[in-house]
Amino acid sequence: MSTHDPNAISSDAAAEGGTALTRSPNYKYWVFGALAIGIFASVVDHGSVNVALPTIASHFQTDLPTIQWVVIIYALTIAALLLPMGRLSDLVGRKKIYIFGIMVLAIGAALSGLSTSLEMLFPSRILQGVGAAMTQGTGMAIVTSVFPANEKGRAIGMFMTMVGVGAIAGPAIGGMAVDLFDWRVVFFLTLPLNIIGAVATIWVMRGWTPVQEARRDKFDWLGAALSTGVLVALLLAMTTGNKAGWTSLPIMAAFGGAIGMLGTFIWWELRADAPMLDLRLFKGRTFSLGVSSAFLTFLGSSAVLFMMPFYLQNVLGCSAKAAGFVVVPGAICMAIMGTVSGVLSDRFGWRPFTVGGLASSATGLLILSFVKEDSSIWMVVPAMMLMNTGMGIFYSPNSSSVMNAVGMAKYGVVSGFLNLIRNAANVTSIAFATIIVTATMASMGHEPNLEAVRGGAEGVGHAFTVGLRYAFLTMMGIVLLSMVLSALQPNQVVKPDAEPDESLNEAPREDIELTEQESEV
Repeated sequence: MSTHDPNAISSDAAAEGGTALTRSPNYKYWVFGALAIGIFASVVDHGSVNVALPTIASHFQTDLPTIQWVVIIYALTIAALLLPMGRLSDLVGRKKIYIFGIMVLAIGAALSGLSTSLEMLFPSRILQGVGAAMTQGTGMAIVTSVFPANEKGRAIGMFMTMVGVGAIAGPAIGGMAVDLFDWRVVFFLTLPLNIIGAVATIWVMRGWTPVQEARRDKFDWLGAALSTGVLVALLLAMTTGNKAGWTSLPIMAAFGGAIGMLGTFIWWELRADAPMLDLRLFKGRTFSLGVSSAFLTFLGSSAVLFMMPFYLQNVLGCSAKAAGFVVVPGAICMAIMGTVSGVLSDRFGWRPFTVGGLASSATGLLILSFVKEDSSIWMVVPAMMLMNTGMGIFYSPNSSSVMNAVGMAKYGVVSGFLNLIRNAANVTSIAFATIIVTATMASMGHEPNLEAVRGGAEGVGHAFTVGLRYAFLTMMGIVLLSMVLSALQPNQVVKPDAEPDESLNEAPREDIELTEQESEV
């Protein structure tokens, strides 16, 4: 069998009881279509629930800081379990984990919608997070593995486009559902999508046999426990540090615990026979630079979407509807450019698009760093479009470079790791930007709290805007650093007949067969 050809997978599956569909030259698109339904449902759920939070808080007669844990606990669960679930999918079969994950998502959504108390809602959201962790990384791994080596960019681009469409649709669908019906409908809306996604995946992948992906390695339980502990401690500290105080004993203990568990995790992974994450992969330049660049990029850009509603509504006086409009054009640009850059990077190499995309994002952040109390919304919209366009151009080629640097046997854990990097960077970015903004507000004699911006006290809008400019400049610097790392990556163009999986469990793969178009670093 030749694993680099998606039809080779199909042929092998047929030999083991596959179907006519698996032998189709368009089988890869059938697989993508089936998985796209579940991925779309997962992303829509996140956006729609955010919109419903005020209504949920009113229903349970609690405050917004408390009800925000409906979102936080969901995100924490996903981030903590992405790596273990990715590794588990490599061992027992990605199809099994993905389908089971969709079912868990559906059950969690139903229980969330039926919740009669916060004590029931919170565990239900944790269950949803478990399902989302099982589907997000695994879904990308399946899509990546069914496309040939020279189409990895196309595959990841299509995947990210679906994520982008879900991110746009989520708030709109959630808002209409809450206005027309009730907050419970937000959870029930995704149930049909989850069921359809599960049925479609089972049908399309019925010829996908476990022999193609299952490994005999043992599951690294200690590594899973340590990685989960690191993420939970770190993200809890990052999400609650501003409120509890960054130097408070609980926050310092959480950071200390995260550092201790991280050190233990690294020590153990370097000695384990079957590690959760093969740290030898970081010896490879393509992998290490790609992962580092991904983290820095999301660290330098994610907080924009968090901070802009405060600025638009409380400083510029825009309505919630107008604030939403500002986000939509950029999200559309990101969704479109994800696929476009993915396809083009397969032909011309990764580096022109990763570097070019980050240059676009840095330009957008530079423009945003000039915002004032009386800035026009038409200054903000193009800046947001530039930043998000750059993100779309960057992500698919960069992820393709990382996935092409490893064997197919590691696709699950590596795709989970990439999603983990994105989630961790998102949380850290928000915390980092909040520190800069609130510290600036405090230095100008105002309460160091973002909630103070809502109060509209004299001078607080100006202080917030100054802090925002400092934050955007800092974030631009981080994105420029990421651009330098991307520029150091080899500009590889993978041949159509390249073999990405010859050394399934070998150390870093820098031996991918390249075309004559490979440029020198």
